[in-house]
Amino acid sequence: MAGLMTLSRYNLQRRREYEGATGDFTLLISHLALACKIVSREVARAGLLDVLGKTGDQNVQGEQVTKLDVLSNELLIEVLSDLPMVAAVASEEDEQIRITRAGRLTGRYLVCFDPLDGSSNIDVNVTIGTIFSIRKRQTVGAEATTEDFLRAGSEQVAAGYCVYGSSTVFVYSTGDGVDGFTLDPNVGEFVLSHPGMRIPDATTCWSANVGNTRNWLPTTLAFVDKLTSGQGRYAKCSLRYVGTLVADVHRNILQGGVFFYPDDKKSPLGKLRLLYEAHPLAYLVEQAGGKATDGHRRILDIVPDGLHTRVPLVIGNGPDVDLYSALAAAA
Repeated sequence: MAGLMTLSRYNLQRRREYEGATGDFTLLISHLALACKIVSREVARAGLLDVLGKTGDQNVQGEQVTKLDVLSNELLIEVLSDLPMVAAVASEEDEQIRITRAGRLTGRYLVCFDPLDGSSNIDVNVTIGTIFSIRKRQTVGAEATTEDFLRAGSEQVAAGYCVYGSSTVFVYSTGDGVDGFTLDPNVGEFVLSHPGMRIPDATTCWSANVGNTRNWLPTTLAFVDKLTSGQGRYAKCSLRYVGTLVADVHRNILQGGVFFYPDDKKSPLGKLRLLYEAHPLAYLVEQAGGKATDGHRRILDIVPDGLHTRVPLVIGNGPDVDLYSALAAAA
């Protein structure tokens, strides 16, 4: 154990570099990691605990809610609610923000999250994950409001995700690179396994729901023609698609690739959520040397007009994202 660089040790060593350097930020990251450990445990035991399947309700997005969605959402809210540095949280599953108990007036941070990304894959034992984003609020001394959350992604002070797959991996950035930690079940700790994560220059894979091909616009079709041409940087590029956003992005960061869920005939405004998915993942990918766009704008420059604003998303290797943007500009 002495030789392991655990997430706790890592945070303590970097504490002075963190925003504020008061210890609050370290504690917040630790509690997010704790919540992910508990979600990982529940996911691993899902088939034994009667938490598979749907509840019969719909969330604010109009999607069927799974039992694990509810469990993960309430767990994250509960873990964060008693932290004095957190003023309020916003979840993909909730229509409105939730004011916390301890930090409602004096907390400096706001947390946004998708508690369980890839819900449709839960019942078939395919990789799922949690995505989170941390922001500073502009005013302290009164309860946070929805408007406090409606700011550009570039104002995030940290973002991360946890992937629940063959192993549980916690990845995050505070604006100085990206590091990944794998949960060691023998010691119950996240251990540094992927220091200084960078997207490889080569594009080995592309990720998209080709079931939507009939709805794709000419820009996307032209982009796919390039990806599948077998020429230049795409000589060894192949389709790899999990259907869980965070899993696809995680693979592409490690192996080099691009993910896209563009605007199309069915979803002209895009499908993915800006606050809970696009903003935090764009923050991480940029820190890893990549780019993210909606086809016309840098994702981190976009200011949401509501808690559940949706956007098109093209994210991954810089040259591939630039190619998509060039094709969109020429269309």
